[in-house]
Amino acid sequence: MLKPISNHIILKPVEAETTTAAGIIIPDTVDKDKPEQGEVLAVGPGKLTDSGNRMPMDVEVGQRVLFKKYAPDEFEIDGEKYLIITADDVLAIVEK
Repeated sequence: MLKPISNHIILKPVEAETTTAAGIIIPDTVDKDKPEQGEVLAVGPGKLTDSGNRMPMDVEVGQRVLFKKYAPDEFEIDGEKYLIITADDVLAIVEK
């Protein structure tokens, strides 16, 4: 498993809905700047402050988060796609 450092977060991408409840297909060009969603797989220990303390992370493993569309770095391990972002890129936690 991956272990992020500092204030980094490892996500599993969650695919956006491409069809409405009425069956209308939403093209890729619509809402292209809309935030993305991902499931938190791992969370770093937090960023170090100038005084040497760690800033607490606001997200936990298992949560679904919204993040800035162009923020993540994408990578693949053993055929699985992952995203890595910083805590500053998280816009909101999606509550169920």
